[in-house]
Amino acid sequence: MARTVLTDNTWEQLQSTMKAHGCHTWKNDKQVMEAILWKLRTGAPWRDIPSELCPWKT
Repeated sequence: MARTVLTDNTWEQLQSTMKAHGCHTWKNDKQVMEAILWKLRTGAPWRDIPSELCPWKT
């Protein structure tokens, strides 16, 4: 299982900021954001993103 870094409180704040700026929302936004943070944290290729976060092609 992949380690996640977004707490519920942080995610709620991020969601409200994205909504305030007119960002479109999807049902798996949190998993995609976790995958982006995982990629930045590890420096691994996109194809190595853990499948429980989201499909690497997302």
